[in-house]
Amino acid sequence: MPTIVINSLDLIRSPEALTCEWLDTNATGGYSSSSILHCHTRKYHGLLVANLSDPPGRYVLLSKVDDSIAIGDQEYSLVSHQFPGYFFSGGQSFLAGFNGDTNPKFTYRLAGQSLEKEVLMIRGGAGVLLKYRLPRCQEPCVLHIKPLLAYRGIHGLAAENTYLRGEIDETQDGYRLSPYEGMPSLYIQASVPSRLEPAGVWYRSFEYVEEKARGYDFQEDLFCPGVIEIPFDQTGEIYVCFATEPCPDELKKVWTKQRTKRLAAQEQNDLFADTFKEDKDIVRLLVKAADQFLIRTPAGRSSVVAGYHWFYEWGRDTLISLPGLTFCRQCFQPGQEILKSFGDFEKYGLFPNFFAEDEKENAYNTVDASLWYFWAVQQYLQYGGDHQWVREHLWPVMKRILKQFMAGTLYDIFMDDRGLLHAGSEGTRLTWMDAAVDGLPVTPRWGYMVEINALWFNAICFSHDLAMKYDDQEFALKELISLIRQSFRDTFRVNQGAYLGDVSRQGVLDTTVRPNQIFAVSLPYSPLDPSDWPGVVEKVRSLLLTSCGLRTLSPGDPDYRGRYDGVMAERDGAYHQGTVWPWLWGHFGEAYLKVHKDSKKAKTFLQNQVRAFLKSHLSQAGLGCISEVFDGDSPHRPGGCIAQAWSTAELIRLLTLLRDLPSPGVARRK
Repeated sequence: MPTIVINSLDLIRSPEALTCEWLDTNATGGYSSSSILHCHTRKYHGLLVANLSDPPGRYVLLSKVDDSIAIGDQEYSLVSHQFPGYFFSGGQSFLAGFNGDTNPKFTYRLAGQSLEKEVLMIRGGAGVLLKYRLPRCQEPCVLHIKPLLAYRGIHGLAAENTYLRGEIDETQDGYRLSPYEGMPSLYIQASVPSRLEPAGVWYRSFEYVEEKARGYDFQEDLFCPGVIEIPFDQTGEIYVCFATEPCPDELKKVWTKQRTKRLAAQEQNDLFADTFKEDKDIVRLLVKAADQFLIRTPAGRSSVVAGYHWFYEWGRDTLISLPGLTFCRQCFQPGQEILKSFGDFEKYGLFPNFFAEDEKENAYNTVDASLWYFWAVQQYLQYGGDHQWVREHLWPVMKRILKQFMAGTLYDIFMDDRGLLHAGSEGTRLTWMDAAVDGLPVTPRWGYMVEINALWFNAICFSHDLAMKYDDQEFALKELISLIRQSFRDTFRVNQGAYLGDVSRQGVLDTTVRPNQIFAVSLPYSPLDPSDWPGVVEKVRSLLLTSCGLRTLSPGDPDYRGRYDGVMAERDGAYHQGTVWPWLWGHFGEAYLKVHKDSKKAKTFLQNQVRAFLKSHLSQAGLGCISEVFDGDSPHRPGGCIAQAWSTAELIRLLTLLRDLPSPGVARRK
């Protein structure tokens, strides 16, 4: 089983070790994450980050444990900390390797001994297990654990206060803490008898360097209720659980059961990956990464987390991610549940751009989520989905969207007499290029956007086909299809089809070179004549394609920003002004294959590009994960969040397109 392994002491002992981040998730939106040194560099890092129903949202409950091993009269720390002006190297001195196979595993060399420490989130629950293994110690060995509590939302920071309740209640096989009223208790259990020495101490001013670089508050105080002493017995193994509910079974049994579930999921993923022949190793890593994003919310609804650590559920991201996360892998059930549940959230023809934590104040400020819905349904059917199920559950939703868009809906979204779709007004941000600085759009996009109208044309054509299949004459749209195709070409073509402009507004076409034009070629139904495809693809390839995906703006443009760094205002200013997005790989690859008639040479070019990217990137930033963005300029440093759903999903989909076997060529998975 291929995995991410770090055993280079040169890397581990260097400051670069702080940029290597691990992530373990629990299928409910919660996670455990830090750098490989267990030194947090982000406020989003935490050993137990839970997605709660009451209060709703994600919370860093247990920030970390300050753990150490006493062997004889010598103490060895397993963690590192950054304080103002001082870096406590601690575990960096003894860490010998990291393995990200089934779950994060750390190996330490201390006093001639080999210690293994593993982290395992409990799937479906708000808990994390730690396993310590020290099998060959000949003298007394004791594990010391100082739990460091944060108990705050993932976007905030904790500060020393008088409201925290530091009392510790002993339970049958551990301890219970209830730091704040209205928040869940924290249960601490160990697999062998332990002793807790109360402390009630605040540790002040932990610093998070990534937050400092982003211009946010970056210092935090954490509360330590006491020190837990756990002696190693003859087995040389200790299991410790931190959870919001007491663990009803022996911790070793819980660990074994959780591991068995993960191994079973890996075996299922291996069946899919094995069909990719020489790409099977990187596909195994990708599908493991994909599973991180598929969750069941506290309300019991199947969903997609757009990214870790700070993204929640986003309508657009979910629908773009769904085919790669589910349908390409023949993993139909969660995909069907999500498509069906979206129908419950449809309002005025729109889907939420952002789902609120309590699902009550959802933000309906996007035009393209509704259009990506049609594409997601197309992908569902392409990979073996059930037409009858679509007709019964999704077709009514699709018709409501079309009717609303044609008649006009919120945010000046309407179909004009040319058949084109207008959306937005000055100051609105309705497309995926929605970054703003001081409340103003960085890339003003309102009027007639090229990808919105490509998606609109695709939705109209697909709906016409379904209407014919379902004998629904109300949506026989043949004449409208011809009208939109001609209007699209008249509106967006530049230099007789050399490429496509980005936005047409008040009769003026913005001819800026952006990647949005690629969708006019890649989507199942193209509004362009095939003779126009090569110009678009070549323009994108020559000016926007990098080793990590597509730039969002041509480097020759005066507004181009080649570095995604600085404080957040600076990063937002570069977000869609040259920054590279790997999720665009999928549609570029699909368009490239169309132009080159799916030739072996075209496939080889794309495969080599993607292989090189994945082999390089999977062992940096979020280990085993695909980052959100990269610098537009070489060497294309990763940035944004460390694990992005649509980045991962679209690479899976592209590799599926490049695979020699037919798409539904693997066993169907429920």
